[in-house]
Amino acid sequence: MGSGIGKDKSSIDDLAVLGGSPAFSEPLHVGRPNLPPLERFTELVGQIFERGWLTNSGPVVQEFERRLAERIGVRHCITTTNATVALELVIRGCDLSGEVIVPSFTFVATAHAVQWLGLTPVFADVGPDHNLDPDAVAALINERTSAILGVHLWGRPCDVDGLTDVARRHGLTLLFDAAHALGCTLRGRNVGTFGRAEVFSFHATKYVNSAEGGAVTTNDDILAERIRLMRNFGFVNYDQVIYLGTNAKMNELSAAMGLASLEQIDEIREVNRLNHVAYLREMSDIRGLRFLEFSATDQSNHQYVVAEVDPSVMNLERDEIVSLLMAENILVRRYFHPGCHRMEPYRTLYPSAGVRLGRTEHLTDRIMVFPTGRAVTPDSIQRIAQCIRLAVEGSSRLRGQIDTSALNQLPRG
Repeated sequence: MGSGIGKDKSSIDDLAVLGGSPAFSEPLHVGRPNLPPLERFTELVGQIFERGWLTNSGPVVQEFERRLAERIGVRHCITTTNATVALELVIRGCDLSGEVIVPSFTFVATAHAVQWLGLTPVFADVGPDHNLDPDAVAALINERTSAILGVHLWGRPCDVDGLTDVARRHGLTLLFDAAHALGCTLRGRNVGTFGRAEVFSFHATKYVNSAEGGAVTTNDDILAERIRLMRNFGFVNYDQVIYLGTNAKMNELSAAMGLASLEQIDEIREVNRLNHVAYLREMSDIRGLRFLEFSATDQSNHQYVVAEVDPSVMNLERDEIVSLLMAENILVRRYFHPGCHRMEPYRTLYPSAGVRLGRTEHLTDRIMVFPTGRAVTPDSIQRIAQCIRLAVEGSSRLRGQIDTSALNQLPRG
C-alpha cells in the first residue's frame, strides 16, 4: 500500500498547518518495512511447515547465519531475537564490569543494554561525523572503565582506528553497535568485522528485516561459543547445561523473513541511493537545510536520509518544520532527541555527573530524518521539498505560530 499524493500546493495557504489538505492522503513513514516478495517468503514458510521445525537453530536460521557471515566476511554470525538482547549477550560474554563508554547520540537501546546488566553507561560526545569521538572517550576513562561501545550511526562507520588506538592503550574491550550499518564498508572492509564483536539489527524498520531480530558477528571463537550457549539457556547438547543463559534464539519464521529480505539487499540499496540523490537534488536550493552525505569511496546502504536544520538561516526551528511536515502526513523523525543523557532514567540516575555534551545537544535539536525505502518515490520527494520550500518562503508568517507541543506525546513506532 503506497502513500497517495494529494492536491498540489502552490502557496503558503495550501499548507496543512494553515488549513490546507495534507500533501499525502496516507502517512509516509520513516522506516516503513521493505517487504520481500510474498511468494519467496511463502515458499520458505511452506518448507518450515513441512519440516515442523519452528525454533532451536533450524535450517532457515542456520542458512540466514551462513549467508550473513559470508557476506560480511566473519567466521561467526549468531542470530538473536533482537539487537538489544544481542548487545546484552555480547556484554555478558566479554565479562564486562564497571563502566562502559557509549555515545549519547544514539538510540536508547545502546545505553539500556549496558544499564540493564548492572553496568554504568558513561555518555561521551560525538565528533563532526555524528559518531563517538575518540578524544571525548579518552577523557572519560578511569579505573572502572571496561569497554568502549561505538555506534556506526546512519551506516557511516565510526573512527575505528581512533577508537581501536584508545582501547589498546588502556586495555579496554572495543565493541560496536552496527544496527544501522549492514552492507556498509570502511576503506573497503565490511562493517561487522571490527572490534571484538559487532551487533546488527533486523527490526522491521531496518534495511534488511526479519520483522524482529538481531545478530552478533565476531572472529573471536571463544566469544562466539559463549554467545551460542547463552542464547539457548546454556545448553551444550540435548539435556546438558554448562553455562548461564537465557532464551534469545531467533525462530524459523523470523529467519525466513530475514533470508527473503537479504536476497533483496542490492535492490533495496539502489532504491535508497536513488532516493538520497533525489532528496539532495530537490532540496539543494532550500536555505538552512543541510543533508548528510556519504563517502564516495565506501559502500553505504543509504538507509537514512538525514538533514540538519539551521534555524538562524531557515527562520524556523527544527520542531516547527517537523510539526509542519507531520500535518502533511510526512512523518519525519527527530532522531535522537533529546540525547540519552538528557532522558530518563539517566538524567535522574546520574544527576551529579553534570554532563554537558555540546555537539550531541546541538544535533538533537537540529537533526531531522526523512522517509525513504520502497514506499518513497521521486514524486513523493518533490512533494516533500515543495512543502518545505513554501514553509521557508513564508517563514516570517509561520515563525512561532506552529504548535510543536504534540511532538513530545507521539507514540514510538
